[in-house]
Amino acid sequence: MNIRRIAAIWSAKAAGFVCKKMGRQGVTWAGKIALKIYPPVLKELSAEIKKDIFVVCGTNGKTTTNNMLCAALEAEGQKVICNHTGSNMLNGVVAAFVLGAKLNGHIDADYACIEADEASTKYIFPQIKPSYMVMTNLFRDQLDRYGEIDITMNILEEMIGKVPDLKLVVNGDDALSAYLAMDTGHPSIYYGISKPVMKNETNEIREGRFCKRCGERLQYSFYHYSQLGDYVCPSCGFKRPVPDFDAEDVKVGDQISFSVENRHFIANYKGFYNVYNILAAYAGVRTAGFEGTHFNDMLKRFNPENGRMEQFRIKGTGVTLNLAKNPAGFNQNIAAVMQDRSPKDVIIAINDNAQDGIDISWLWDVDFDLFREESIRSITVSGIRCQDMRLRLKYVDIPSMLEADVEKAISDRIADGTGNLYVLVNYTALFSTRNILKKMEEEQK
Repeated sequence: MNIRRIAAIWSAKAAGFVCKKMGRQGVTWAGKIALKIYPPVLKELSAEIKKDIFVVCGTNGKTTTNNMLCAALEAEGQKVICNHTGSNMLNGVVAAFVLGAKLNGHIDADYACIEADEASTKYIFPQIKPSYMVMTNLFRDQLDRYGEIDITMNILEEMIGKVPDLKLVVNGDDALSAYLAMDTGHPSIYYGISKPVMKNETNEIREGRFCKRCGERLQYSFYHYSQLGDYVCPSCGFKRPVPDFDAEDVKVGDQISFSVENRHFIANYKGFYNVYNILAAYAGVRTAGFEGTHFNDMLKRFNPENGRMEQFRIKGTGVTLNLAKNPAGFNQNIAAVMQDRSPKDVIIAINDNAQDGIDISWLWDVDFDLFREESIRSITVSGIRCQDMRLRLKYVDIPSMLEADVEKAISDRIADGTGNLYVLVNYTALFSTRNILKKMEEEQK
């Protein structure tokens, strides 16, 4: 019996309990305390996973994909450790294991599904030695923390190289992710969408416009969004890999539906990007050796939480909360909102805390002019950088109301709005806004 390990786990569980009672997330504190008491705790607990460890990386979609993959494995009767809350740096990953451990200091789980911040993989990978890595996409994100995409790709390639037996599950429609997978030489499974689904007429930033192998501009037969699509390099021959898991007959509206491997899936989510999230989770569970016969049942039960198209009902108003933290993600958020043709109000909350990245110049790369439609009855800007957000909208001739207090902004729109409210927030505004909405929802019961 390792007394220090048990002490670390008990202390972490106590910290998590206290934080929850205080209305705080508390996950990272639990991990930090456990590491302080017993530094090898992650390495030892992860070694007790009976089968395999999945790590989910990528700029957008990590939390939804990771939680969905976890739910899919559980639907197959497996016990899974997962960092459900999206706390994806070292302390958050440690917390997932220590909070999932038993009081005797041991883990009883078949799989682990771990969402990992790309820059934090250098601290996480040496500890947990994953079996599979699911790659969602690579976009520009928080330049003052990550730097340019090349830096992120270099980190990931180095960490992948330190796990010789790692198998990759990759979004082949993303030229950057596909190149990274091919360049590592690791066995790779690809998922993608081989036919265009909708017209892409936005002025999005195309991060992967140039071939990473030779520098020539890639030729695209079509884009899905950002740099995701069907590409080929006219110089060196680098091209989109043929998907092992190919979504066909994709339909996007109030629901998402598509077929893969002659199975038809339907999910009650908005947003074309969620097709990729679902496809990544399906590719993951199939790559792990499961038939995926329970995947559709899982989709019917799965509820995206933690501010990923999360639904609330407050005094007759339907409220949708979603995270929007970089240009590619925000553009897809806007597209999802505009799929709803009914009258609606929008609140945009932007912070510039350290976790968000203090450089918010990325707002100028978002296609906010798409909000210039009759169905948008009001836009309220909120958060620490609400004035910057208001200025950004002014430059595309969109009027907005300013209310720095997110809770008051929400209350005002519930009291005097369309009954259909979308709240789009960046990272540090997410948890507090979610707590506000949960409190409002519970107070009416």
